[in-house]
Amino acid sequence: MQKINRKPYTLNRRKFLGYSATLAGFFLTPVSQEVWAAKNTSTLMGFASIPTSTADTVTLPPGYKFEVVMSWGDPIFTDAPEFDPSGKASAADQKQQFGDNTDGMSFFAQSDNQGLLAVNNEYINPEHMFEHKGEKMTLEDVKKSQAAHGVTIVELKKTDQGWQIDKTGKLNRRITANTPMEITGPAAGNDMLKTKVDPSGTRISGTIANCANGQTPWGTYLTCEENFNKYFGVGTNDTTEISPSYKRYGIEPDNDNYYQWSHFDPRFDFSQNPNEPNRFGWIVEIDPFDPDSTPRKHTALGRFKHENAALVLDNSGHVVVYMGDDEHGEHLYKFVSEHKYNPDDKESNAKLLTAGTLYTAKFASAGDDIKSKGLWLELTHGKNGLTAVNGFHSQAEILINTRLAATVAGATSMDRPEWVAVHPDKSTVFCTLTNNKYRGEKEDQPLNGPNSRANNKYGQILRWSPDNYDHSAKTFTWDLFVLAGNPLVHKDIYAGSSNITKDNMFNSPDGIGFDNAGRLWIQTDGKYSNKDDFAGMGNNQMLCADPATGEIRRFMTGPVACEITGLAFSRDYQTMFVGIQHPGEKDNISHFPEGGNSKPRSSVIAISKKAGGIIGT
Repeated sequence: MQKINRKPYTLNRRKFLGYSATLAGFFLTPVSQEVWAAKNTSTLMGFASIPTSTADTVTLPPGYKFEVVMSWGDPIFTDAPEFDPSGKASAADQKQQFGDNTDGMSFFAQSDNQGLLAVNNEYINPEHMFEHKGEKMTLEDVKKSQAAHGVTIVELKKTDQGWQIDKTGKLNRRITANTPMEITGPAAGNDMLKTKVDPSGTRISGTIANCANGQTPWGTYLTCEENFNKYFGVGTNDTTEISPSYKRYGIEPDNDNYYQWSHFDPRFDFSQNPNEPNRFGWIVEIDPFDPDSTPRKHTALGRFKHENAALVLDNSGHVVVYMGDDEHGEHLYKFVSEHKYNPDDKESNAKLLTAGTLYTAKFASAGDDIKSKGLWLELTHGKNGLTAVNGFHSQAEILINTRLAATVAGATSMDRPEWVAVHPDKSTVFCTLTNNKYRGEKEDQPLNGPNSRANNKYGQILRWSPDNYDHSAKTFTWDLFVLAGNPLVHKDIYAGSSNITKDNMFNSPDGIGFDNAGRLWIQTDGKYSNKDDFAGMGNNQMLCADPATGEIRRFMTGPVACEITGLAFSRDYQTMFVGIQHPGEKDNISHFPEGGNSKPRSSVIAISKKAGGIIGT
């Protein structure tokens, strides 16, 4: 197996400061400008870092351009209606249009100029979707909202006018909150998944809160259900008991005041359908090349707020899936398939995510080093305290209540694990820990090795390497690749690590991914107030890093109040597809992408070089 040919960049040795217990953390010895200048020599990145921005547009380095590929409400079929900015469009219209709030995506290339783009549609903004701004919801409005969720799959072609949807594409498809799906794996058919509509516990309607994604070697798309709890409420009975499972997963009676689905769709009223919340929070596999196929929710990969799914093959051919649970104090996971990948057996590969072993991560801390060992704890019934005595009567119960099981097993609480990405040489794995205001404040979220800053406003990027470069190994070595921060405001640990400067500072790393050359692309979903702790940081952004030198350069800034999320490349790596989510959220004024006085719309853009060439060089 190929290994990295350069020694990876590592952070300096840390020194503990004499702060109070509340502020106790570690300090990375600053490097002088002369030392930093010597490190500013990456040959992997061929563009100059750009400044921060508060402009209502996408800004790129000189020589680059972007085009809008599709925006919320754009038709994806030849007979679909055009976007109606009035907010009066119907649910039937939305079913034929690109969904709202684009997030993770994958491109399935068929040539350099053609392929399938699968894109998550995570949620909606009622203030933009409805004429009444969500203040006078009806059943029809809820159906329209549900139709804007899920996944959009479109055939794309590169023409003289750029990348465009082929509306005649036979593979174009919308998957929504009401699309029929199959439940697979050890929890399928369990009593906790059975409902009045589905007494078998094996069939379900829809997928929601689709955050990031994954792409399998056998050509399927993985969409990950994240903040599903926000769709459940109590429309008729506010005395429903909140179980430990409900509490851990954030299922509360007043959750649904924003979307109001439970007021009109009894499926999301958990006082009437107490098991329905258990049917969300899974990874869903979709075959983008078969529009008639049934998506499958894989219970073997556990139930939690899935951020994304990073797949890699271990040394013997087993599929390993790394996953983060995006919640304050939650955990990191990996799944190892029972069977091996066979490139010549599509039927067998289709079963690889239905059976295997789920693990959760425990990080050790050693002295004053920001580098130590870690252990994957097996989440199997009868092991690591996962017994009936502790409330787990079967493997199915462990998988349905994965969060509770991981805590019992002894997993490390993390600062909101978001995206995970595996280096193309498979030597290292990176994970964004986006922030955690409760770190060091709550008893169950004490300071620990990779999460050592109290009231963590800025976040960090964790890195680990499996022992013997084998991703099935139960032990690994971890370190921190970067601590985000603001050196304009702070002079202590909140200034960030030594590879953070005034020219590349950022907060809340979220989306993350590699290109085939090993450039690490970092997207942010953080504070864009541009004041106080976030002064000078501007709008959310995308950066590029060299894992060997540690250098980070800002590549892109987004429009007002957006999140930069989703990352995919064309086959020749001359086009980068990126998502612009919720421009103009929370009544901030944005008119992206059309400008003028237009309504802001979540969009997918295509970035390329004006003169052609590989992105990032």
